Amino acid sequence: MTQSNLRLRLARPEDMSVLSVLMDRAIDELLRDFLPPEGVAASHEVMGLDTQLIADGTYFVVEDAGEIAGCGGWSRRATLFGGDHSAGRDAALLDPRIDAARVRAMYTHPEHTRKGVGRLILNACEDAARAEGFARVEMAATMGGAPLYRACGYHDIEPFEAATSTGYRVPLIRMGKAL
Repeated sequence: MTQSNLRLRLARPEDMSVLSVLMDRAIDELLRDFLPPEGVAASHEVMGLDTQLIADGTYFVVEDAGEIAGCGGWSRRATLFGGDHSAGRDAALLDPRIDAARVRAMYTHPEHTRKGVGRLILNACEDAARAEGFARVEMAATMGGAPLYRACGYHDIEPFEAATSTGYRVPLIRMGKAL
């Protein structure tokens, strides 16, 4: 299946319940090859739906035959990762002259991997950030997402861990790309 069969659009508030289910399923199924069961479970605490992205009009969904196959977005705000429930969020606006835009909350439904969903969303995010004057983008990549991002020209900046209430420290990689 090629990207030509996929349809990109902005996410809408009425998509939120479907997106939450998709995100949970992606975390549960796509991270299990990279993290132990307790790491997958802990990942739900530091990942998930960020409704600010939808409100800002910077969050995309990709549909395949009318079904949401994936989602992801970008942000002009300081928060690097996490959902509405995650600690350490910062809604401060970034300055495109000095800051990197954020690529955020990238998820592909497990039944739609390897179809170009992630690349389609990344391209849309990069184009939108560039149009707003950003020269760079950064993200917090999961171990499962890092191979795709490297293939799309992102480089590792630094590995780090997100602490959770269970004590498990979810491994992430801060990655970046010049636009």
